[in-house]
Amino acid sequence: MLDLKAFRTLQSEGEYNAALKEVRPYFENEPDEGSEEAAHFDALVLLIEQYEGKHYPIPTASPVEVVKSVMAANNYTRADLVAVIGSKARAADLLNGKREINLDQIRKLSKEWNIPAGSLIGDVAA
Repeated sequence: MLDLKAFRTLQSEGEYNAALKEVRPYFENEPDEGSEEAAHFDALVLLIEQYEGKHYPIPTASPVEVVKSVMAANNYTRADLVAVIGSKARAADLLNGKREINLDQIRKLSKEWNIPAGSLIGDVAA
Protein backbone atom coordinates (compact mmCIF):
# COMPACT_ATOMS: atom_id res chain seq x y z
CA MET A 1 0.00 0.00 0.00
CA LEU A 2 1.16 3.52 -0.77
CA ASP A 3 2.17 5.49 2.31
CA LEU A 4 0.73 8.94 1.63
CA LYS A 5 2.11 10.28 4.89
CA ALA A 6 5.58 10.14 3.35
CA PHE A 7 4.65 12.65 0.63
CA ARG A 8 4.87 16.41 1.00
CA THR A 9 5.63 19.43 -1.13
CA LEU A 10 9.01 21.10 -1.30
CA GLN A 11 9.27 23.52 1.63
CA SER A 12 12.41 25.54 0.96
CA GLU A 13 14.80 26.75 -1.68
CA GLY A 14 17.29 24.16 -0.41
CA GLU A 15 14.83 21.32 -0.97
CA TYR A 16 13.98 22.74 -4.38
CA ASN A 17 17.65 22.84 -5.39
CA ALA A 18 18.16 19.29 -4.08
CA ALA A 19 15.18 18.10 -6.15
CA LEU A 20 16.61 19.80 -9.25
CA LYS A 21 19.94 18.09 -8.68
CA GLU A 22 18.24 14.74 -8.16
CA VAL A 23 16.05 14.96 -11.28
CA ARG A 24 18.84 16.08 -13.64
CA PRO A 25 20.28 12.58 -14.34
CA TYR A 26 16.86 11.34 -15.44
CA PHE A 27 16.93 13.74 -18.38
CA GLU A 28 20.17 12.20 -19.63
CA ASN A 29 19.04 8.62 -19.02
CA GLU A 30 15.25 8.47 -18.98
CA PRO A 31 13.91 5.57 -16.92
CA ASP A 32 11.77 2.81 -18.40
CA GLU A 33 8.05 3.50 -18.22
CA GLY A 34 6.39 1.75 -15.31
CA SER A 35 9.63 1.34 -13.39
CA GLU A 36 10.24 2.54 -9.85
CA GLU A 37 12.72 5.08 -11.26
CA ALA A 38 10.05 6.43 -13.62
CA ALA A 39 7.68 6.90 -10.70
CA HIS A 40 10.43 8.72 -8.78
CA PHE A 41 11.15 10.91 -11.81
CA ASP A 42 7.44 11.77 -12.24
CA ALA A 43 7.09 12.61 -8.54
CA LEU A 44 10.16 14.86 -8.60
CA VAL A 45 8.90 16.69 -11.68
CA LEU A 46 5.49 17.27 -10.09
CA LEU A 47 7.07 18.59 -6.88
CA ILE A 48 9.40 20.88 -8.83
CA GLU A 49 6.55 22.20 -11.00
CA GLN A 50 4.42 22.89 -7.95
CA TYR A 51 7.25 24.75 -6.19
CA GLU A 52 8.09 26.79 -9.28
CA GLY A 53 4.43 27.65 -9.85
CA LYS A 54 4.20 29.00 -6.32
CA HIS A 55 7.59 30.72 -6.02
CA TYR A 56 8.50 31.57 -9.63
CA PRO A 57 5.22 32.23 -11.45
CA ILE A 58 5.48 33.08 -15.10
CA PRO A 59 3.41 36.16 -15.82
CA THR A 60 0.97 35.91 -18.68
CA ALA A 61 1.70 38.07 -21.68
CA SER A 62 -0.83 40.48 -23.07
CA PRO A 63 -2.04 39.79 -26.62
CA VAL A 64 0.02 42.73 -27.89
CA GLU A 65 3.14 41.37 -26.18
CA VAL A 66 2.49 38.00 -27.82
CA VAL A 67 2.18 39.60 -31.26
CA LYS A 68 5.35 41.66 -30.72
CA SER A 69 7.22 38.59 -29.51
CA VAL A 70 6.18 36.52 -32.53
CA MET A 71 7.14 39.40 -34.79
CA ALA A 72 10.60 39.65 -33.22
CA ALA A 73 11.17 35.88 -33.23
CA ASN A 74 10.25 35.59 -36.91
CA ASN A 75 11.69 38.92 -38.09
CA TYR A 76 8.21 40.08 -39.10
CA THR A 77 7.75 43.78 -39.81
CA ARG A 78 4.78 46.09 -39.38
CA ALA A 79 4.15 45.52 -43.08
CA ASP A 80 3.84 41.79 -42.38
CA LEU A 81 1.31 42.54 -39.65
CA VAL A 82 -0.63 44.84 -41.98
CA ALA A 83 -0.71 42.05 -44.59
CA VAL A 84 -2.39 39.76 -42.05
CA ILE A 85 -4.87 42.11 -40.39
CA GLY A 86 -5.52 44.28 -43.43
CA SER A 87 -5.11 47.84 -42.16
CA LYS A 88 -2.05 49.97 -41.52
CA ALA A 89 -3.93 52.12 -39.00
CA ARG A 90 -5.23 49.08 -37.08
CA ALA A 91 -1.78 47.51 -36.99
CA ALA A 92 -0.30 50.74 -35.63
CA ASP A 93 -3.09 51.13 -33.05
CA LEU A 94 -2.70 47.51 -31.98
CA LEU A 95 1.08 47.75 -31.55
CA ASN A 96 0.81 51.08 -29.72
CA GLY A 97 -1.83 49.75 -27.32
CA LYS A 98 -4.51 52.13 -28.55
CA ARG A 99 -6.80 49.35 -29.72
CA GLU A 100 -7.61 45.89 -28.38
CA ILE A 101 -7.15 42.94 -30.67
CA ASN A 102 -10.52 41.80 -32.04
CA LEU A 103 -11.84 38.33 -32.83
CA ASP A 104 -11.27 38.65 -36.57
CA GLN A 105 -7.64 39.67 -35.99
CA ILE A 106 -7.17 36.80 -33.53
CA ARG A 107 -8.43 34.34 -36.14
CA LYS A 108 -6.22 35.75 -38.87
CA LEU A 109 -3.06 35.90 -36.73
CA SER A 110 -3.68 32.44 -35.35
CA LYS A 111 -4.07 30.97 -38.84
CA GLU A 112 -1.35 32.91 -40.66
CA TRP A 113 1.33 33.02 -37.97
CA ASN A 114 0.41 29.80 -36.13
CA ILE A 115 -0.18 31.58 -32.84
CA PRO A 116 -2.46 29.71 -30.44
CA ALA A 117 -5.70 31.70 -30.29
CA GLY A 118 -5.75 31.41 -26.50
CA SER A 119 -2.54 33.39 -26.21
CA LEU A 120 -4.14 36.23 -28.16
CA ILE A 121 -7.25 36.42 -26.01
CA GLY A 122 -5.56 37.73 -22.85
CA ASP A 123 -7.11 37.96 -19.42
CA VAL A 124 -10.87 38.00 -19.39
CA ALA A 125 -12.23 39.94 -16.45
CA ALA A 126 -14.85 38.01 -14.52
